Amino acid sequence: MRIRAQFFVMALVGVALLGNPAAAADAGGASQQRQQVETIIHDYLMQHPDVLIAALREAEDKLHHEDAAKASQALTQNKKAVFNDPATPVGGNPAGDVTVVEFFDYRCPYCKQVEPSLDSMLRHDTKLRLVYKEFPILGPVSVTAARAALAAEAQGKYDAFHTAMMAARGNITDDTVYQIAGSVGLDVAKLKRDMSSPEIAQQIKDNMKLADALDIHGTPAFIIGDKVVPGAVDLDALKTMVADQRKQ
Repeated sequence: MRIRAQFFVMALVGVALLGNPAAAADAGGASQQRQQVETIIHDYLMQHPDVLIAALREAEDKLHHEDAAKASQALTQNKKAVFNDPATPVGGNPAGDVTVVEFFDYRCPYCKQVEPSLDSMLRHDTKLRLVYKEFPILGPVSVTAARAALAAEAQGKYDAFHTAMMAARGNITDDTVYQIAGSVGLDVAKLKRDMSSPEIAQQIKDNMKLADALDIHGTPAFIIGDKVVPGAVDLDALKTMVADQRKQ
């Protein structure tokens, strides 16, 4: 039986007052009355833990529903910035019928974990569009990598750099970023100049602001249709979400 925590506590307080009307009327007995209520609550919950579990689950469900509603509203308000920002790199089929948006950090192990699933989907689903949201939240090196990736777009090598960075293992430093850039054929001197442009700084700032509006605070995070999906998602789950969105 599911009982709302608020009504449950009110009921217990009522029991305490009825059981001791003198204490309820006497202001000096407030402390004693509170102790009686606390004792009743403690004893009841010890004897009926299922009531507390049910109340906690109900509160958790309510929070999830509220978060989902807020995310859906934020998506509606920021639809263009999420799906069609002209400054944001796009992979897969630019004219695809379903768009997957990913917020990621090149130093995030969970982002690297899910990367093979995304690659597989892009290879096998020719109607899939992938929007790359650089979201460098794991320190200064992450910011360097994100700036380099966005600057690589000017040389037509965003995809190559992105793929190489996601494949990189171990500790990543600024030197690692530039070595990888050179390995995929980027002009590193030009890359460094482009990285310092105010436009790239603004792109990252906009992504941070957008993530905050969508209540995204970790990586990876995905947006498919009107759903914000946090955390690493396996291939089957991604395929299911894309298929569901395609049906709509």
